[in-house]
Parts: sequence; structure tokens; C-alpha cells
Amino acid sequence: MKTELMIRGAMASLLALALVAAGGQAFAAKGDVEKCAGIAKAGKNDCGTSKSSCAGTATVDNDPEAWILVPKGTCEKIAGGMVTDKAYNAPGGMAALKK
Repeated sequence: MKTELMIRGAMASLLALALVAAGGQAFAAKGDVEKCAGIAKAGKNDCGTSKSSCAGTATVDNDPEAWILVPKGTCEKIAGGMVTDKAYNAPGGMAALKK
């Protein structure tokens, strides 16, 4: 009986994780997001800048180059937020452009 409950719990957990992952992918796939710079906390940026190469590498809060993805139309409503489309705001940051 105890083993059966553990198996059911494990299966329910895996199903919940799969649903959460699928939901996140659907949100990103819609294209209804924009890169919002100037609002990320240190270590919480989504990807590269001219000074760093990837996510979680911002060293200060509200770095004007560090960005996070937000739903479209939200960035301009956030104090200090600005939509960015700089080429270095991509995986690999500035180092990727130099290749």
C-alpha cells in the first residue's frame, strides 16, 4: 500500500512538472514577450549584455543593459524599464558578436 502511494505521488509530480514546462514553452512560443532592460536585479538577468555572456551574470541591480523577458506592453509601464533590441542582448552577449 505504501509503495503504491509513493508511485502515485511520483507520477503526479512528474505530470505536474510536465504541465508547468509545457505552459512555459507555450508562453515563450507565442512571441508575446519583449526584452525589458534596466529592471533586472543583480544575478537575475535573462541573458547576455555587452559586459557579460549569459543569464544570471548582471553584477548590479537595474543595469541598463541587463534584461528580462516580460509580456509585451509591460516594460514601458515599469519604472526604469526600456524595451531593448540590441544585438548583444542575446545568448553569448558581446562575445557572440565578435565571432
